[in-house]
Amino acid sequence: MKKDGKFLHFSIDEFDQWLKDTRFNRIVTLIQNHHTYIPGYSHFKGNNHFALLKSMEQSHIERGFDQIAQNLTTFPDGTVAVCRPFERIPAGIKGANTSGLCIENTGNFDMGGDVMNETHRDAIVRVNALLCREFNLVPATDSIVYHHWYDLTSGARTDGSGTTKTCPGTAFFGGNSVTAAAAGFIPLVTSMLGTLGESAHITAGSKYQAAVTATNLNVRCSCNGSASIVRALKQGVVVNVYEEANGWCRINSTEQHWVAGKFLRIL
Repeated sequence: MKKDGKFLHFSIDEFDQWLKDTRFNRIVTLIQNHHTYIPGYSHFKGNNHFALLKSMEQSHIERGFDQIAQNLTTFPDGTVAVCRPFERIPAGIKGANTSGLCIENTGNFDMGGDVMNETHRDAIVRVNALLCREFNLVPATDSIVYHHWYDLTSGARTDGSGTTKTCPGTAFFGGNSVTAAAAGFIPLVTSMLGTLGESAHITAGSKYQAAVTATNLNVRCSCNGSASIVRALKQGVVVNVYEEANGWCRINSTEQHWVAGKFLRIL
């Protein structure tokens, strides 16, 4: 990991570990995907990550923001930078910032623009999967969103109609439409999540969603405090609740994964 001011630059494996080691308090339910458009691939020299980040921040400040807009930036060499603290909502998509995290993917991915290389492609998929793992999100077009789907004036989600940008690009993993994302991007994130040893919890059939309020909440294999611990969830993680029993909540649709309900806040 390298640091320059507030910017943290990671290999993808280092970013994975950083997520595991860091506790986040803000509730995140949306992962935003963007492309920078400028800078594009021609501006990336292989060693100028921080220079590009500072240039983007200066541009954003000139537009009236107090700092760089995005929480994360991916680069053509497969690395990733934390730019804006995760605890700060991004200035990424009007109407989708409050519970969002913003990823800017370096490049112009409109048709006729940059051709995304495989290293960058894999990194973008993995970053989205890692964030789904961290914030207990199901990869879907309701949790992973594109800027193109939101009206720039109203902030309403229109799925591409109205006044919109092409961002993250008309050639981004097969297109920037909801249909293209569902066919060409979401399955890759889901598959990657599986290779990370995680599986997406199915939202169908859940009673409600809730956020973890404890610093670390143990997930147990049955609904009592002496049952074996399956894993632990960090504060702020959003879970789906499928069943309740004696003050405990089952948070997996198929497995006996239970948490104490007193440490959940219904959303």
